[in-house]
Amino acid sequence: MPCDLILALDVPTREAAAPMLRQLRGSLRWVKIGLQMFTAYGPNYVREVAGMGFNIFLDLKLHDIPNTVASAVESLAPLPIGMLTLHTCGGREMMAAALAAQQKHKPDLLLLGVTVLTSMDAPALAETGVTAAPDAQVARLAGLAASSGLSGLVCSPLEVAALRKQLPPGVQLITPGIRPLGGSGGDDQKRVMTPAEAAAAGSSYIVVGRPILKAPDPAAAARAILAEL
Repeated sequence: MPCDLILALDVPTREAAAPMLRQLRGSLRWVKIGLQMFTAYGPNYVREVAGMGFNIFLDLKLHDIPNTVASAVESLAPLPIGMLTLHTCGGREMMAAALAAQQKHKPDLLLLGVTVLTSMDAPALAETGVTAAPDAQVARLAGLAASSGLSGLVCSPLEVAALRKQLPPGVQLITPGIRPLGGSGGDDQKRVMTPAEAAAAGSSYIVVGRPILKAPDPAAAARAILAEL
């Protein structure tokens, strides 16, 4: 299946993001807005970026009691967003409540379950009481998410091939932890792949931040990654 590119807009201010977004118009379709920018600027910033012609992946990683998460999905439904994240470790009841709210209030929204953060490796998981290896924990949470009705997951690219064998074929797999060939190291990401490797493994979308944001020519960097895909 084809694999598309999502820019992680991980910058400190809207002023820093503005020239980047202007340069990238026409070079990519999707932009991920995370907690930093959403907390600073709120729903109007989502509308602003969408108004520039980008599809929005809102990465808030919702995790609370089922009713609160369902209410949050309902509150976010009027925004021009195409993807929204929640933590699968919130459990079946929470995911089912979020899905019911999504289907009622925004049927075209793709709810994405976050499995194990790509910043976490086995020692980091063990510190939280999870003794399973990252790939085993991802498989457990992915299966729980799929059986709860979610049709999309966020996971490390290293788990994509195994999840493709485990999950129904229509499940969308979104993978951060992508570093282009010749790029810098993994920074705080510990489980990484190149764009071509992630696409070959079966990623539906790859999420790339710093290799584009810090490039001398961000638009050229985005086009090079899309060519690699």
